[in-house]
Amino acid sequence: MGPKDRRRWRVAGATLALLGTAVAAAKPTLDNLTDLSLEELSNIEITSVSKRGERLSDAPTSVFVITGEDIRRSGATSLPEALRLAPNLQVARGNANGWAISARGFNSASANKLLVLIDGRSVYSPLFSGVFWDVQDLMLEDVERIEVISGPGGTLWGVNAVDGVVNVITRSSADTRERLLVAGAGNSEAQLGIRQGGSVADGSFRVYAKANQRRHTETADGSFVDDASHTSQLGFRADWSRALDKITVQGDAYAGKRDQPLPGSLHINGIDFALGTISVSGANLVSRWERRLGDDASLSAQLSFDHIERDVPPTFADKLDIVDLQLQHASRPSPAHALVWGAQYRTAFDHVTNGSPYLAFLPARVDQAWASVFAQDEITLTSSLRLTAGARIEHNDYTGAEFLPTLRLAWKPAPSQLLWGAASRTVRAPSRLDRDIFVPAQPPFLLVGGPNFRSEVANVYELGYRGQPSSDSSLSVTVFHADYDRLHTQEYDPSRQIVFFGNEMKGTVRGLEMWGSLQVTPAWRLRGGFSRLLQALELKPGSIDTATSVASAEGANPSRQWVLRSSHDLPYQMEFDATLRYVSALLFPPVPRYLTLDLRWGWRPQPGLEVSVTGRNLLGPAHGEFTDVSTRTAIARSVFVELVSRF
Repeated sequence: MGPKDRRRWRVAGATLALLGTAVAAAKPTLDNLTDLSLEELSNIEITSVSKRGERLSDAPTSVFVITGEDIRRSGATSLPEALRLAPNLQVARGNANGWAISARGFNSASANKLLVLIDGRSVYSPLFSGVFWDVQDLMLEDVERIEVISGPGGTLWGVNAVDGVVNVITRSSADTRERLLVAGAGNSEAQLGIRQGGSVADGSFRVYAKANQRRHTETADGSFVDDASHTSQLGFRADWSRALDKITVQGDAYAGKRDQPLPGSLHINGIDFALGTISVSGANLVSRWERRLGDDASLSAQLSFDHIERDVPPTFADKLDIVDLQLQHASRPSPAHALVWGAQYRTAFDHVTNGSPYLAFLPARVDQAWASVFAQDEITLTSSLRLTAGARIEHNDYTGAEFLPTLRLAWKPAPSQLLWGAASRTVRAPSRLDRDIFVPAQPPFLLVGGPNFRSEVANVYELGYRGQPSSDSSLSVTVFHADYDRLHTQEYDPSRQIVFFGNEMKGTVRGLEMWGSLQVTPAWRLRGGFSRLLQALELKPGSIDTATSVASAEGANPSRQWVLRSSHDLPYQMEFDATLRYVSALLFPPVPRYLTLDLRWGWRPQPGLEVSVTGRNLLGPAHGEFTDVSTRTAIARSVFVELVSRF
């Protein structure tokens, strides 16, 4: 028996001992499954759909809400893992720290059509219009909910909200005044976090610190993947409420290192370039002010600052500062109109250090600005019929002004039933990767960013239903059709004998998204979701790009996926959760279909103390989820034991 086998047996033995102790010592009581019934869940107030509070059951869009309770009972240890709970997202893991997350197709490690926010602060990088998922961390115990919108959100959130919006919303510090200790370890990762809450004059606060470490993984043939990492993060939040005003100030700072999941060196033109350890660090600060002007009117302002550093030797290092100011006014000028309008100014100061002759961003220093105004009016036509019309005009330095309109119609034939339809136009604006990349770093260049690269465009049409067929069930169904134009391609200029980025792909994406819940008994709830994706992309006449671009755009997305979750409250203050998830095969690069099973057992021996054991990927052998088989991680069985103490 080798060291690896002994470690696995020790983990299994400790798990069984913990389970036995729990059953023997627990008291025979039975808690309700959750504090919220299905009807109460449908009445959760969300803000991402209309930028003003509204009930989930009234929102005319495809939106799925992941609650803090969902995250706790899933056993998720990171934000990307928590997003697996949303059936309207495609979430795939390439290695220990690499994730590909998108909605309605176009998935990649640098997916650029999904806008992600944390408490309303955009975390997308203007370097490539995507999200560095390895540094999006927070205390998951402080998350109140995650609102996941699949479909366009450009009118309210701007360019890059093409196929979806993810808004992570944390709890007010008024709800986290106690101390919290979280400690967990398993055969693939370990985490430690501590949070202290309290009260100040007219308000409350919390501070936290956390650290996590992930060990390296292996490929399907057992080869070592150099992707181990460790990250530390600390942060705070303070909230004040006085008379008609609410003020929030919050911030985070992090630092970490992670190995590069590639062979030990790059071999280019006869020269070896050693791959060093990736260093990441950053800090952000957000301040929000809101004044209630009346029962249906408010004025708010948000100012945020982000500092981000990423050093990827030997290719490049990036230092980025972003300042973002948002102003918003909501009112009801008449009983039939609910109006929200606002303005946003976002500026970024980006400095890339080009570290090798392999590639370069030129110019190395770029200052960018995005300015926009938007307005949206919800018009009550009858007691059961509402029309929402809105538009945003956003200016960027690359393509100038972009027009982002939307029109939505919602009909409630009964208080618990909603039918809706929508038509929207949205765009994905160019990033530095589209315009400023040069390969190699010195002339003669083989590939350059497209100096005339334009925004990618999508016209999206949706029909949906959301409701409660019965008091113990809920259902949401959405069908959509999207026409895309000016998609990213690689073109060739024969006069300069150079490859450049162009916009010579178009096509359609259609699909179905559905999910629902069933309260089988007061202590047992079932939830399920299914999505179907149909893609038909093609190169425009005259394009010299190859079919590989079409294959990679279409083939990185599963045509079908489904998830079934069971949550059961047991006697003796115990709970048991199971998640069965199926993802169909990816065509390019080829990834076989897979079926996974996650199980979580939890026990609360006393108030404020919780012990849980989570087993992941318990069915069959290790499986891949994304990228080429020679480099991708084969995701194997894992066990994670966690202790949470509130005191």
